[in-house]
Amino acid sequence: MTGGDLPGRSGTADGAGQRTTAEADAEELAVEQALALVGGRNRMRDQADERPRDRANEQRRNRADDQASNRATSQPRTQESRQPRNRAENQADDQVPRDPTPGEPAVPHAAPSRSASPALPWNRARAIAARAGRGGPFAVVRLPLDRALGHVLAEPLAALTDLPSFDTSAMDGWAVAGPGPWAYEEGTGLRAGDGPTTAPLPDGTAVRIATGARTPADTTAVIRSEHAHVDEARRLLSARRPVVTGQDIRPRGQECRAGDQLVPAGTVVTLAVLGLAAAAGYDALPAVPRPRVDVLVLGDELLAAGLPRDGLIRDALGPMLAPWLRALGAEVSPLRRLGDDAEALRTALTSSDADVIITTGGTASGPVDHVHPVLAAIGAELLVDGVAVRPGHPMLLALLAPDGPYLVGLPGNPLAAVSGLLTLAEPLLAGLAGRPAQDVYRALVHADVPGHPHDTRLVPVVHRAGRTGGRDHVAPLRYNGPAMLRGIAAADGLAVVPAGGVRSGTEVEILDLPWAPATPWTEGCFT
Repeated sequence: MTGGDLPGRSGTADGAGQRTTAEADAEELAVEQALALVGGRNRMRDQADERPRDRANEQRRNRADDQASNRATSQPRTQESRQPRNRAENQADDQVPRDPTPGEPAVPHAAPSRSASPALPWNRARAIAARAGRGGPFAVVRLPLDRALGHVLAEPLAALTDLPSFDTSAMDGWAVAGPGPWAYEEGTGLRAGDGPTTAPLPDGTAVRIATGARTPADTTAVIRSEHAHVDEARRLLSARRPVVTGQDIRPRGQECRAGDQLVPAGTVVTLAVLGLAAAAGYDALPAVPRPRVDVLVLGDELLAAGLPRDGLIRDALGPMLAPWLRALGAEVSPLRRLGDDAEALRTALTSSDADVIITTGGTASGPVDHVHPVLAAIGAELLVDGVAVRPGHPMLLALLAPDGPYLVGLPGNPLAAVSGLLTLAEPLLAGLAGRPAQDVYRALVHADVPGHPHDTRLVPVVHRAGRTGGRDHVAPLRYNGPAMLRGIAAADGLAVVPAGGVRSGTEVEILDLPWAPATPWTEGCFT
């Protein structure tokens, strides 16, 4: 059976769940308007401060032209048109077929009911989030080297001097001039850190030299200590091997010349970049400030410690989010737990001075799901309101005010929230931090993976090396329900599975996770 013959690839056999042309056109129009809206925004910051705040004036100017035309699609949806409340989202997500046991064929499932306001396709939602993050020029701050690690270069890093800035010895040994044997003086030598020598090295002479020391003018070559024969009685040096002009000398400008670009703008400052910058003469680096993120955990049923009990469950997202967001280049404020309190949520949103607010839970339409009503009350503009992806379809992206911040609303179920992180938060934060977008690559999947009739599925996978000449591949992991973290704890990526599913041996897009296991996971209980 080919990929085109997979069950459910075009919906159910009787056409249930297929959209009308009018619905498709409306969806396309909404996406284009949202893209136009976020493309016109600017997040210019005060360049004198590493934590700039005032972006309002430029953003108001950029939004003025498209505000009227986008108002209809940017307002929060009515209570009737929203997705099911997120505490009941298992019902909808559980309509995704579970992975079969080995050898069991994928089977079609009935299509779930469609919202009156269709969710955006997964790839378009990611594109909107990425474009929102890249909505304007970056602020530039100069950070001393000891504070620049993990930031992104706001400008190309150009060499301030030649590297090396003078001819140096690449080895411990002897600097010689002309043909040998060479006379030398006992007790003399050149070391790294010595000032420039004024006299050139005469033909037929040698002088001891250390690695990194400046070579005298007219030096022909450096002879390594182990390749030299010293006649102490005659004070003559000879070479055990042929001497080639320039050997073991690092000439001035060998690595770069002053003005050469060393690394481009957008490069993440790693330990090696810090070393290179220091070698090139930098004391501080031009960097993009890290986007500042507030994390709000919603839900009265969540425990911060201890065993689940009496209808209460542990908060699995709180411990994950801050380090995950830092790995995406963000500066994260201490986590806040608000419970199911609409007024507390409104106060937190309207008083935040962050660039991005992340909420967990409350994005659906249940009686205690307050995110949509609060967004409507404060006049926020919804850029993404529901995504055609499983798990995690009730996720959203909003702009709270003309001068920010953005809000990424994550579903409350743990794996659904991870889906929201990778779909909306990761591209948004990458844009705000000036980081390059995650490279898209594809890999063979080594198993049949069932798909949703309409939506994209994000399935935890682990990379495997090919056996006896076979190609490397990814293996899907079993525990991939919206409330489960057991599968993703063993994963190093998520496979982007199109509607209808894929057969074993099909190439699928892979999203990398911000960690890599030190030791490959074995099959064990995870697969």
